[in-house]
Amino acid sequence: MSFGWKLYGDGKTPPLGEAVAPDERLSWPRTVGIGAQHVVAMFGATFVFPIIMGLDPNLAIMMSGVATIIFLLIVKNRVPSYLGTSAAFVGGVAAIRANGGDSSDVVGALFVAGAVLALVGVLIHFAGLGLINKVLPPAVTGAVVMLIGFNLAPVAAGVYWPQDQWVALATMAFVIIASLALRGFLARISILLGLVFGYLLSVLLDVTAGPITSPDGTGVESTRDRINFDSVADADWFGLPDFTAPSFSLNFSLLVIPAVIALVAENAGHVKAVAEMTKRDLDPYMGRAVGADGFATMVATSVGGSPTTTYAENIGVMAATRVYSTAAYYVAALVAILLGLIPKFGALINIVPGGVLGGITVVLYGMIGLLGAKIWKENRVDFANPINLVPLAAGIIIGIGNVTLNFSEDFSLTGIALGSIVAVVAWHVARALAPADMKAALLREGAHPAAGSTFGHDAGDQVSSDPSSVDEVGRPGVLGGNTPGTDTRNR
Repeated sequence: MSFGWKLYGDGKTPPLGEAVAPDERLSWPRTVGIGAQHVVAMFGATFVFPIIMGLDPNLAIMMSGVATIIFLLIVKNRVPSYLGTSAAFVGGVAAIRANGGDSSDVVGALFVAGAVLALVGVLIHFAGLGLINKVLPPAVTGAVVMLIGFNLAPVAAGVYWPQDQWVALATMAFVIIASLALRGFLARISILLGLVFGYLLSVLLDVTAGPITSPDGTGVESTRDRINFDSVADADWFGLPDFTAPSFSLNFSLLVIPAVIALVAENAGHVKAVAEMTKRDLDPYMGRAVGADGFATMVATSVGGSPTTTYAENIGVMAATRVYSTAAYYVAALVAILLGLIPKFGALINIVPGGVLGGITVVLYGMIGLLGAKIWKENRVDFANPINLVPLAAGIIIGIGNVTLNFSEDFSLTGIALGSIVAVVAWHVARALAPADMKAALLREGAHPAAGSTFGHDAGDQVSSDPSSVDEVGRPGVLGGNTPGTDTRNR
């Protein structure tokens, strides 16, 4: 591991066809500029998801910087990546809160999930990705991702949307239009732009239309302003965010552990994408990267922060700039830590109206669920085969319908946890009992998504090393098809 980055050429932007390697850097002013781009790229999702999970977004931003530094140290600066808030845990966290858990229970459960992910990383490091392909084939991984996303539908429809249905509708429409009509970097931050739009629209309606009468976040109907800036005025300019000590429960931990399946695929896919872009063999660092994300999640949640994951948005920045220097990521991490030390900034984020979140979450939650279908499609999963059809159908309905299995007054499995267990265990049982011709048909399906697919918060995209490529929503460096030489699917 080295912090002595070599200066690339004359320190200026690389010419077409060339790139700045992870152990190189541009001049420091340009490196700081690239680092600032990484902050903007990760920013929207990193603070939106903590809000949705009921955690402190200011602390999440600060700990994302800490997590990124931890990640870079563990991978020995070989895998340039930024670690922001993961969307994979949103469903599990919603289930914890629905079952009476508070923020302490949430971060305790997330800490356990981080520990599991870290152990999986160690296993990958020594056993390789082949083991994951056997335990979690594409059919199973897609099912778990789908039920995680669609399990959240009642939260969007029943908690956020009713708080201000018209602002929610307008925000949703803005996000959809922005993702299609805008081009380049602006399209990549359509969620952030939608949040800003809804925020400003709420302020305008407070001034012109007056207070709104609707259910609040607890479901109690009240008359109130859409946005109240009192907490912003009372917040200090500088100070530490509020920390939350974790508390641990087996029941709550089981609700978020299934998300580890998605995170393994996500991190592995991002490493594959970065390897293709940098033209380097990063397979020896695959286990380190997965384990580093798990350990970073443990550190972040130990003080009340959000779970982390590598971000496709920042890979897109690298594809567009052809600057893969880890020095820029250290700059981005330090900026995020500094932002976390501004309580007034955090207070401004915390008062995002529920109606705005309603418009955003109906898009985001749906995209997470559909990524499961994308994994199936790209791996040619055959649902004419009963091995795939029957057990996964049961697991998905259990997960989406929040079916509960009570073992005792103190222990039960519900929703995402029960659905994931059924999907994984029942699939392997079905495969063991199936006749030979059904088993043989499985061999015609694709490789495990961990060989190149990714999952997460932004309807993720297949990342291309070609900065001129444009996907279906006009995002630079992102392809609807496979990048030559790798299969970098959507997270």
